Amino acid sequence: MSWEIDCASSCPFLAERSPAFDFPVGQVRRVASGGEDSDVDETRRNILKLAGVGALVLAGGGLGAAALQYSVPPTIGLTSYPKVALVDVSGKPLTVDAAMAEYNVGTSDLFIFDYPLRNEPNFFLNLNTVDSQRPTSSNPGAWMVPGGIGPNGSIVGYSAICQHLGCPAPAIAYYPPGTCPRTFAGGTLPFYIHCSCHGSTYDVTHSAANLTGPAVLPLPQVTLEQDSSGNIYATGLTGPPVNGHLNSLQGDYGVGSTSQLSRETPVILCSFPS
Repeated sequence: MSWEIDCASSCPFLAERSPAFDFPVGQVRRVASGGEDSDVDETRRNILKLAGVGALVLAGGGLGAAALQYSVPPTIGLTSYPKVALVDVSGKPLTVDAAMAEYNVGTSDLFIFDYPLRNEPNFFLNLNTVDSQRPTSSNPGAWMVPGGIGPNGSIVGYSAICQHLGCPAPAIAYYPPGTCPRTFAGGTLPFYIHCSCHGSTYDVTHSAANLTGPAVLPLPQVTLEQDSSGNIYATGLTGPPVNGHLNSLQGDYGVGSTSQLSRETPVILCSFPS
Protein backbone atom coordinates (compact mmCIF):
# COMPACT_ATOMS: atom_id res chain seq x y z
CA MET A 1 0.00 0.00 0.00
CA SER A 2 1.36 3.42 -0.84
CA TRP A 3 0.84 6.23 1.68
CA GLU A 4 2.14 8.97 -0.59
CA ILE A 5 -0.33 11.86 -0.65
CA ASP A 6 -0.31 14.99 -2.69
CA CYS A 7 -0.29 17.16 0.44
CA ALA A 8 0.23 20.37 -1.45
CA SER A 9 -3.26 20.08 -2.85
CA SER A 10 -5.09 17.63 -0.62
CA CYS A 11 -3.86 18.26 2.98
CA PRO A 12 -5.59 21.28 4.53
CA PHE A 13 -3.40 21.07 7.65
CA LEU A 14 -0.06 21.57 5.80
CA ALA A 15 0.66 24.99 4.29
CA GLU A 16 2.57 25.32 1.10
CA ARG A 17 6.23 26.39 1.63
CA SER A 18 7.13 29.77 0.21
CA PRO A 19 10.41 30.16 -1.71
CA ALA A 20 10.88 33.48 0.11
CA PHE A 21 12.22 31.52 3.10
CA ASP A 22 15.01 29.89 1.07
CA PHE A 23 17.96 32.14 2.11
CA PRO A 24 21.12 31.55 4.24
CA VAL A 25 20.79 31.49 8.01
CA GLY A 26 21.80 34.87 9.56
CA GLN A 27 20.94 37.04 6.56
CA VAL A 28 18.28 39.59 7.34
CA ARG A 29 15.62 39.99 4.68
CA ARG A 30 12.33 41.80 4.46
CA VAL A 31 9.46 40.10 2.70
CA ALA A 32 6.94 42.46 1.21
CA SER A 33 3.34 41.61 0.54
CA GLY A 34 3.93 41.66 -3.21
CA GLY A 35 5.48 38.19 -3.27
CA GLU A 36 8.90 36.81 -4.11
CA ASP A 37 9.91 39.60 -6.45
CA SER A 38 9.42 42.16 -3.67
CA ASP A 39 12.11 40.67 -1.32
CA VAL A 40 14.70 43.24 -0.15
CA ASP A 41 18.24 42.50 1.06
CA GLU A 42 18.53 44.86 4.08
CA THR A 43 22.29 44.44 4.34
CA ARG A 44 22.76 45.61 0.80
CA ARG A 45 20.29 48.44 1.30
CA ASN A 46 22.18 49.77 4.36
CA ILE A 47 25.52 49.62 2.56
CA LEU A 48 24.08 51.61 -0.32
CA LYS A 49 22.64 54.18 2.10
CA LEU A 50 26.02 54.69 3.78
CA ALA A 51 27.74 55.02 0.42
CA GLY A 52 25.21 57.64 -0.64
CA VAL A 53 25.70 59.68 2.54
CA GLY A 54 29.48 59.61 2.12
CA ALA A 55 29.21 60.79 -1.47
CA LEU A 56 26.92 63.64 -0.38
CA VAL A 57 29.41 64.87 2.26
CA LEU A 58 32.29 64.73 -0.20
CA ALA A 59 30.28 66.55 -2.83
CA GLY A 60 29.34 69.21 -0.30
CA GLY A 61 32.91 70.53 -0.17
CA GLY A 62 33.30 70.58 3.62
CA LEU A 63 29.66 71.08 4.54
CA GLY A 64 30.09 68.81 7.55
CA ALA A 65 33.11 70.80 8.77
CA ALA A 66 31.16 74.03 8.46
CA ALA A 67 28.31 72.61 10.52
CA LEU A 68 30.76 71.52 13.21
CA GLN A 69 32.31 74.98 13.32
CA TYR A 70 29.00 76.66 14.09
CA SER A 71 28.10 74.10 16.73
CA VAL A 72 30.81 75.61 19.01
CA PRO A 73 30.06 79.18 20.25
CA PRO A 74 32.69 81.71 19.10
CA THR A 75 35.04 83.21 21.70
CA ILE A 76 34.04 86.73 22.75
CA GLY A 77 36.84 89.24 23.14
CA LEU A 78 39.53 91.24 21.37
CA THR A 79 42.61 90.32 19.37
CA SER A 80 44.81 93.16 20.65
CA TYR A 81 44.82 95.93 23.25
CA PRO A 82 42.98 99.02 21.99
CA LYS A 83 43.86 102.63 22.66
CA VAL A 84 40.96 103.89 24.77
CA ALA A 85 40.49 107.50 25.86
CA LEU A 86 39.57 107.91 29.53
CA VAL A 87 36.65 110.17 30.41
CA ASP A 88 36.26 111.91 33.77
CA VAL A 89 33.19 111.41 35.97
CA SER A 90 31.95 114.75 34.64
CA GLY A 91 31.87 113.39 31.09
CA LYS A 92 34.85 115.43 29.90
CA PRO A 93 38.07 113.91 28.56
CA LEU A 94 40.34 112.99 31.47
CA THR A 95 43.56 114.97 31.31
CA VAL A 96 46.73 114.95 33.38
CA ASP A 97 45.94 118.44 34.65
CA ALA A 98 42.47 117.36 35.76
CA ALA A 99 43.83 114.24 37.45
CA MET A 100 46.43 116.26 39.33
CA ALA A 101 43.77 118.73 40.49
CA GLU A 102 40.97 116.31 41.35
CA TYR A 103 42.73 113.23 42.76
CA ASN A 104 45.65 112.62 45.09
CA VAL A 105 47.01 110.00 47.48
CA GLY A 106 44.40 110.96 50.10
CA THR A 107 41.34 110.53 47.85
CA SER A 108 38.96 108.22 49.72
CA ASP A 109 36.40 107.45 47.01
CA LEU A 110 37.18 104.85 44.37
CA PHE A 111 37.42 105.87 40.74
CA ILE A 112 36.91 102.90 38.45
CA PHE A 113 37.12 102.47 34.68
CA ASP A 114 36.67 99.37 32.53
CA TYR A 115 39.50 98.24 30.24
CA PRO A 116 40.01 96.49 27.88
CA LEU A 117 36.77 94.53 28.35
CA ARG A 118 33.48 95.63 29.82
CA ASN A 119 33.80 93.20 32.76
CA GLU A 120 37.36 94.21 33.70
CA PRO A 121 37.24 97.18 36.15
CA ASN A 122 40.41 99.06 37.09
CA PHE A 123 41.45 101.60 39.72
CA PHE A 124 42.49 105.06 38.57
CA LEU A 125 44.94 106.47 41.12
CA ASN A 126 47.02 109.60 41.52
CA LEU A 127 49.56 108.93 44.26
CA ASN A 128 50.74 112.54 44.36
CA THR A 129 50.92 114.11 47.80
CA VAL A 130 48.02 116.25 48.95
CA ASP A 131 50.01 119.47 48.65
CA SER A 132 51.99 118.32 45.55
CA GLN A 133 55.25 118.56 47.50
CA ARG A 134 57.87 115.83 47.40
CA PRO A 135 56.76 112.83 49.47
CA THR A 136 58.29 112.36 52.92
CA SER A 137 57.50 110.17 55.90
CA SER A 138 55.35 112.94 57.31
CA ASN A 139 53.89 113.85 53.90
CA PRO A 140 53.01 110.47 52.37
CA GLY A 141 52.65 109.96 48.66
CA ALA A 142 54.62 108.46 45.78
CA TRP A 143 56.44 109.90 42.79
CA MET A 144 58.02 108.19 39.79
CA VAL A 145 56.32 104.88 40.40
CA PRO A 146 56.71 102.14 37.75
CA GLY A 147 54.35 102.84 34.87
CA GLY A 148 53.31 106.19 36.31
CA ILE A 149 52.52 109.18 34.09
CA GLY A 150 52.07 112.88 34.77
CA PRO A 151 54.63 115.48 35.88
CA ASN A 152 55.62 113.41 38.91
CA GLY A 153 55.00 109.92 37.50
CA SER A 154 52.29 109.41 40.10
CA ILE A 155 49.23 108.52 37.98
CA VAL A 156 48.67 104.76 37.67
CA GLY A 157 45.97 102.19 36.97
CA TYR A 158 45.56 98.67 38.39
CA SER A 159 43.01 95.91 38.02
CA ALA A 160 40.15 96.21 40.51
CA ILE A 161 39.62 92.44 40.66
CA CYS A 162 41.46 90.59 43.44
CA GLN A 163 43.92 87.97 42.24
CA HIS A 164 42.87 85.51 44.95
CA LEU A 165 39.24 84.57 44.24
CA GLY A 166 38.20 87.45 42.02
CA CYS A 167 36.44 89.81 44.46
CA PRO A 168 35.82 93.05 42.52
CA ALA A 169 35.70 96.65 43.72
CA PRO A 170 34.43 97.96 46.05
CA ALA A 171 35.21 94.82 48.12
CA ILE A 172 38.78 95.30 46.97
CA ALA A 173 39.63 98.96 47.47
CA TYR A 174 42.34 101.57 47.67
CA TYR A 175 43.13 102.49 51.29
CA PRO A 176 44.51 106.06 51.56
CA PRO A 177 46.97 107.09 54.31
CA GLY A 178 45.58 106.73 57.82
CA THR A 179 42.77 104.32 56.87
CA CYS A 180 44.23 101.19 58.47
CA PRO A 181 47.84 101.79 59.60
CA ARG A 182 49.80 98.61 58.96
CA THR A 183 53.40 97.44 59.04
CA PHE A 184 54.29 94.97 56.30
CA ALA A 185 57.34 92.78 55.78
CA GLY A 186 59.12 95.53 53.86
CA GLY A 187 58.23 98.21 56.40
CA THR A 188 55.38 100.59 56.99
CA LEU A 189 53.33 101.56 53.95
CA PRO A 190 50.53 103.98 54.79
CA PHE A 191 48.53 103.47 51.56
CA TYR A 192 47.80 100.35 49.53
CA ILE A 193 45.09 98.27 47.87
CA HIS A 194 43.41 95.79 50.21
CA CYS A 195 40.72 93.15 49.63
CA SER A 196 38.22 92.79 52.46
CA CYS A 197 37.11 89.34 51.20
CA HIS A 198 40.18 87.38 52.37
CA GLY A 199 42.85 89.95 53.25
CA SER A 200 45.09 90.15 50.18
CA THR A 201 47.05 93.40 50.01
CA TYR A 202 48.94 95.05 47.12
CA ASP A 203 51.67 97.69 46.94
CA VAL A 204 50.48 100.54 44.73
CA THR A 205 54.00 102.00 44.57
CA HIS A 206 55.59 98.86 43.05
CA SER A 207 53.34 97.49 40.28
CA ALA A 208 50.74 96.19 42.76
CA ALA A 209 53.09 93.52 44.13
CA ASN A 210 51.74 91.34 46.95
CA LEU A 211 52.15 92.61 50.50
CA THR A 212 49.95 89.94 52.13
CA GLY A 213 48.26 86.80 50.86
CA PRO A 214 46.40 84.67 50.21
CA ALA A 215 46.82 86.08 46.68
CA VAL A 216 50.21 85.18 45.20
CA LEU A 217 50.02 87.19 41.96
CA PRO A 218 50.18 90.98 41.59
CA LEU A 219 47.31 92.93 40.13
CA PRO A 220 47.57 93.53 36.38
CA GLN A 221 48.69 97.10 35.69
CA VAL A 222 47.06 99.26 33.05
CA THR A 223 49.48 100.91 30.66
CA LEU A 224 48.59 104.62 30.65
CA GLU A 225 49.75 107.17 28.08
CA GLN A 226 49.26 110.89 27.62
CA ASP A 227 49.22 112.81 24.36
CA SER A 228 50.57 116.29 23.65
CA SER A 229 47.34 117.83 24.98
CA GLY A 230 47.55 115.87 28.23
CA ASN A 231 44.65 113.53 27.42
CA ILE A 232 45.01 110.16 29.17
CA TYR A 233 44.64 106.86 27.31
CA ALA A 234 44.68 103.22 28.37
CA THR A 235 46.72 101.23 25.85
CA GLY A 236 47.42 97.83 27.41
CA LEU A 237 47.84 95.60 30.45
CA THR A 238 51.03 94.23 31.95
CA GLY A 239 51.49 91.43 34.46
CA PRO A 240 49.38 88.28 34.84
CA PRO A 241 45.91 87.89 33.30
CA VAL A 242 42.95 89.44 35.06
CA ASN A 243 41.50 86.99 37.57
CA GLY A 244 38.79 84.84 36.02
CA HIS A 245 40.18 85.28 32.49
CA LEU A 246 42.52 82.86 30.75
CA ASN A 247 43.47 85.86 28.66
CA SER A 248 42.75 89.48 29.60
CA LEU A 249 41.54 90.05 26.03
CA GLN A 250 38.88 87.34 26.13
CA GLY A 251 35.73 86.92 28.15
CA ASP A 252 33.51 89.85 27.16
CA TYR A 253 33.13 92.61 24.59
CA GLY A 254 35.56 95.51 24.37
CA VAL A 255 34.75 98.84 26.01
CA GLY A 256 34.88 100.80 22.76
CA SER A 257 36.86 103.96 22.06
CA THR A 258 36.26 105.59 25.46
CA SER A 259 35.87 104.49 29.06
CA GLN A 260 34.37 106.77 31.69
CA LEU A 261 35.38 106.82 35.33
CA SER A 262 32.71 106.00 37.89
CA ARG A 263 32.77 106.88 41.57
CA GLU A 264 32.22 104.15 44.18
CA THR A 265 32.33 104.01 47.98
CA PRO A 266 34.95 101.49 49.17
CA VAL A 267 34.27 98.65 51.58
CA ILE A 268 36.82 99.22 54.35
CA LEU A 269 37.71 96.32 56.63
CA CYS A 270 40.98 96.35 58.54
CA SER A 271 41.31 92.57 58.54
CA PHE A 272 44.65 91.06 57.53
CA PRO A 273 45.88 87.43 57.53
CA SER A 274 47.62 86.57 60.78
